[in-house]
Amino acid sequence: MENRGSSHDAFIRIGLAILLLDQLVVDGWNAVHPASFCRYFPTVDLTPPFSEHHARDFGEATLGTAVIILIALIRPRAHFVIPAMLAYSVFSVPHFFFHLTHLEMATTGQAIFLTGANATVALLGIAIMLVTITRGRAKPVTGPDGVDSRRARHR
Repeated sequence: MENRGSSHDAFIRIGLAILLLDQLVVDGWNAVHPASFCRYFPTVDLTPPFSEHHARDFGEATLGTAVIILIALIRPRAHFVIPAMLAYSVFSVPHFFFHLTHLEMATTGQAIFLTGANATVALLGIAIMLVTITRGRAKPVTGPDGVDSRRARHR
């Protein structure tokens, strides 16, 4: 990873770990035990009816996103992190807006939880992507000879 030890690197790794854990716990539960997930996960009962097929499909598809987040966590290079966060954002941003516009049946506490939790993970995915892009532009990537390898390629 470029610029080892920087605060950008730490933010990217910690953010990826948080999103991976979220994906594995929530979506793993949904994929393996969808009825239990729909019965006990906070606020899922606000958008009935339950469909085992849709619940399993959702859980399994988002576990697929967890795989690419894991790859980005193991190798947090821009060419892994940016596609992982783009894929995650394709899910998390519309998911946030869905819940934001479907709060009629929610209590105040549920509305705060849904809005806060979904906004946090959606913004975290976007922030990781932006920090990754910024990190790549912030410092030159030097090769063993100390030359900026980006400039060397353009000669």
